[in-house]
Amino acid sequence: MATQKGEPVKLASEYEGRPGAVLARLQDLYPKLIDLSLDRLEVLLAKLGHPERALPPVIHVAGTNGKGSTCANLRAIAEEAGLRVHVMTSPHLVSIRERFRLAGKLVDENLLVEAFEEVARANDSAPITVFEVLTAAGLLLFSRIPADLVILEVGLGGRLDATNVVPNPAVCVITPVSLDHQAFLGETLSAIAGEKAGIIKQGVPVVCAAQKPEALATIHARAASLNAPLRVVGTDVTITTDGVHLHYADADGALELPLPGLSGPHQIENSALAVAALRLCHVKIPDAAYAGIANTRWAARLQRLHGNLTQMLPEGWELYLDGGHNPGAGEVLGKVMDGWKDLPIHIIAGVKQSKDASGFLAPIVSRATSVQAVAEPGQHLAMPVEDIIAASGNVATPGPTIQEALARLNALPHAPKARVLICGSLYLAGVALAQDGWQAD
Repeated sequence: MATQKGEPVKLASEYEGRPGAVLARLQDLYPKLIDLSLDRLEVLLAKLGHPERALPPVIHVAGTNGKGSTCANLRAIAEEAGLRVHVMTSPHLVSIRERFRLAGKLVDENLLVEAFEEVARANDSAPITVFEVLTAAGLLLFSRIPADLVILEVGLGGRLDATNVVPNPAVCVITPVSLDHQAFLGETLSAIAGEKAGIIKQGVPVVCAAQKPEALATIHARAASLNAPLRVVGTDVTITTDGVHLHYADADGALELPLPGLSGPHQIENSALAVAALRLCHVKIPDAAYAGIANTRWAARLQRLHGNLTQMLPEGWELYLDGGHNPGAGEVLGKVMDGWKDLPIHIIAGVKQSKDASGFLAPIVSRATSVQAVAEPGQHLAMPVEDIIAASGNVATPGPTIQEALARLNALPHAPKARVLICGSLYLAGVALAQDGWQAD
């Protein structure tokens, strides 16, 4: 059994403590791996008193790449403005509590257990996916705890994603769309964009990242059919940098902003999406608060590690972690690597079985000093090392684990400084963070 997003349903011993014990009891209620539908959750929410109708203003975020970073930017700006912010994101990397922030703080374990138990009682053993249970619990908590804003990340797709039960968001956001989850969302970019654009509601403002023409045409058509005002980064919203500041402009005026706290040139556009969305939202954000993008932090997005794994490398070497896992993410990481030409770059890559490993690896392998393929024992549906090597055009060599790959790099004749990037899967990222000793705060 798996969540709606296609994540594994882990046993209680693999989840963190008591919340996992409750979820483990629910894991046999519905055996389908992924079943995109709103029907089951709508019935459950009615039994719970429709918490989805009693929320603070909601910013709903869909897309293929950059959803988590955009949500993190939204939160950083809103909290800089002094707002109390609820956030629901997925997947979690180490602890299930990472999915839920209540008025700025990670959910308390006891409170989360109580919410799961209440949802389970209301559901009364009816068929339900675990992602739908997670969504119901989050909406229940968000409806009861005072806050000024809800940031809600889509799990898979948009139109039939469990989060799309929210009837009237304040703003919808669509991050870059690329090919991913084709078995569930369609084989073409236009079809996938149509699923993402399914979150757009009648008259609700939409902010959209720059897209390939076929995706943008689909999103434009959906917004127009619902009289939803649409702002697109690159046309209606512009953002440039002089290397010291960001220069942002839209129909409401211009802002000079600091550089993003998240690394990589792609984070400039993710910052623009967050700024544009909050300027359209009916919560008050002083112009000065948009500087909050400099404080954004988000795990496994070009995150520099400083813990146990870093200690395995030569002194002066840098270790980074990124959870990107599709061809679009590979292109983004390739551009990041173009800015890292001052030092050798060593790649440690692990990919999920269902992903387009060749498409992800192609832009990365061509820029790397070395590539090692890994498959961790605790990594969900890890692609075999030999398959990753084949997908790399036989450039990669076997790790075959993160720690063995790092030890091999440490044992080689090495430059005084170099960069190492662990990438290819959010599940691999979760394993890496656990090994590094990281905890969410």
